[in-house]
Amino acid sequence: MSYWIQHRLRSIEEAFSPKYCRSVEHTIGLIARQFQEGNKLLICGNGGSAADAQHIAAEFVGRFQLHRRGLPAIALGTNVATLTAWSNDYEYETVFARQVEALGRPGDILWGISTSGKSPNIIRALETARESGLITIGMAGNGGGMLKELSDYPLFVKQYHTPYIQEIHLMTYHRICEQVEAQLFAKAGLEAQVAV
Repeated sequence: MSYWIQHRLRSIEEAFSPKYCRSVEHTIGLIARQFQEGNKLLICGNGGSAADAQHIAAEFVGRFQLHRRGLPAIALGTNVATLTAWSNDYEYETVFARQVEALGRPGDILWGISTSGKSPNIIRALETARESGLITIGMAGNGGGMLKELSDYPLFVKQYHTPYIQEIHLMTYHRICEQVEAQLFAKAGLEAQVAV
């Protein structure tokens, strides 16, 4: 058990290199800025990454730590009717791209998550986002895989083992949610606490 924990901790320490941490900070700045300008965040992924997309959206729409107004974040994998109708009538490969086309506007952000870096529907979604004037965040293992050329803000780790990648992703987006919230609402939160 001790060896297993130490191995996990080493993989996390290796992932959070100075370069990766700078990428995280740049992403925090981007999301905070675009929220301030009235734009929204769309997030997509498959399997565990779909759950991560929902988790991220919930933290922004609800709250991470501060009592504050909701922020416009949408996980694209939550509408089962849309997912099943489009996949049945057309193809699963474009199920997120279609939603980006329908919901995305220039200045919005698409955050695509793929542990492998080669999920076809995430690639297509990022391509559509680029064509539609959205800003793209790519979060992936395997050094980014095929998301490299499509991500304005890359969050890539070299890890190849899916559970390790997912653990790094969780820590990464928790940091992003925490810091975006702090940048936008920390002063208001402090004032509210003082008033109580």
